[in-house]
Amino acid sequence: MTVLSRDLPLSDPSRIGLLVVDVQYYVAVIGEGEYAHLTEADLPDEKRYYFDRIRQTMLPNIRALQDALRAAGGEVCFTTVENLTDDGRDRSLDYKVSGISVAKGSRDAQVLEEIAPIGDEIRFPKSTSSVFNSTNIEYVLRNLGVERLIVVGLLTDQCVISSVRDACDRGFLAVVPEDACATYTEDRHRWALELTKGYCRVTDTATLVRELEAVTPKD
Repeated sequence: MTVLSRDLPLSDPSRIGLLVVDVQYYVAVIGEGEYAHLTEADLPDEKRYYFDRIRQTMLPNIRALQDALRAAGGEVCFTTVENLTDDGRDRSLDYKVSGISVAKGSRDAQVLEEIAPIGDEIRFPKSTSSVFNSTNIEYVLRNLGVERLIVVGLLTDQCVISSVRDACDRGFLAVVPEDACATYTEDRHRWALELTKGYCRVTDTATLVRELEAVTPKD
């Protein structure tokens, strides 16, 4: 009898995908994109937590997960907010109302260099909070054989948990390492995970790296 549980350790690397959500220049770097008007010196207190979390915690942990999953033979995928048209007319109503517009092919639309795609790793440009609602990611993941999806990135309480819930409803087992995600405050981060834990396994990067190392083919 097959045991069904979100809390099972990672096992078959060929069935595992890592989805890096919106870690792009538009929202993740001081002095670029949405934060082009800011410098390190005039960074408001309410933003300092966010950028410190990105640089000191989230990025190193995402890179550790990428390295571990690549070594194990799994799939690493990315989403970024990016218009499909030159004038952004393809954007969702929510993005239009919110004033979110990232030019097609721009630097703002690119994944940060520290964790950028390698080789033929796939990036899905999206215009909705959940990547499942504005891309063909479900079709692609199924073609890749992915059944378990590790979801990391920005923002914990917006695009990350939206993607987690949709992944769950579409039959993927979702895993969220909480220290590989970030949002504007610690309270928002914690509440997002509390409200989403019924849809996924919430754990940490070190645990997942150990599990991946245990199933990595040995030379």
